[in-house]
Amino acid sequence: MSIMVLVLALSAACCLGFGFVLQQSAAQRAPLADFLSPRLLLDLAKMPGWLGGIGLMAVGMALGAVALGHGEISLVEPLLATHLLFALALSRRRTRQPLGRQGWLGLALLAGGVAAFLMAGEPRGGHAVADPLRHWLIIGLMTGTALLLTGYARRTRLGSAPVLLAVAAGLLYGVQDALTRESGQRLAAGGWAELLTGWQPYAVLVLGVTGLILVQSAFETAPLRKSLPALTAAQPLAGIVCGVGFLGDRLHTDAAALAGQAAGLTAVITGILLLGMHPALPQGTPAPTRVALQTS
Repeated sequence: MSIMVLVLALSAACCLGFGFVLQQSAAQRAPLADFLSPRLLLDLAKMPGWLGGIGLMAVGMALGAVALGHGEISLVEPLLATHLLFALALSRRRTRQPLGRQGWLGLALLAGGVAAFLMAGEPRGGHAVADPLRHWLIIGLMTGTALLLTGYARRTRLGSAPVLLAVAAGLLYGVQDALTRESGQRLAAGGWAELLTGWQPYAVLVLGVTGLILVQSAFETAPLRKSLPALTAAQPLAGIVCGVGFLGDRLHTDAAALAGQAAGLTAVITGILLLGMHPALPQGTPAPTRVALQTS
């Protein structure tokens, strides 16, 4: 594993984690009438705290893009999932809530699971799949699932909507990461002319804005602990599927390696869930002046 990729990915995770905490703190004060509407971003843009969180997220995404340009997505995505640790650290400082057994166990499972997956799979580059059918099939599956989850979330509103929206955003962000890597490859191969004549950078922009609306809608309707773990779990899984499915990433596939990768991913998801339920992540308290959702 390249030390540069490791440092870039963890730096990106730090910026993303801190940014998510600031965004949720502001989003919980946004009007609920803006649920799943682009107006939500306009209202949030008036809040300095949210803009600071977006700035950190932008830096994190830029660092993540550089990491993806130098490393396999199956390597970078699990490292980016550690942004939950940084979110927990900032929230813990704000709430002064000790980690306790649950927090330390979740931390150990997340960090250990990432290490186990990388050691067992040893992600390495390969040749991208030339078959466009597989390319579009995987992207269609991810985006289609995200659309279905979003549609159901719109109907349920305050019920299971935050978790569904976070999963949907995670799927879109995973695809976005894969297309970001493809965009970087096009830029390196043929310069800006090659990049701007392809569809990938424009899809990255659309996926990024759509994912942002979904995430902020999840943040405004539920505490961080209900939405961020789902986002953190969905994004690397989607990214790994894209990496292996059409970007040419290769993992060891013998029985022992597959068992190690499965155990690592299971540990990562379990750790994410434990950390997400930790009291150091803020509960969020709706402001009394917020506009109620209209009944469907």
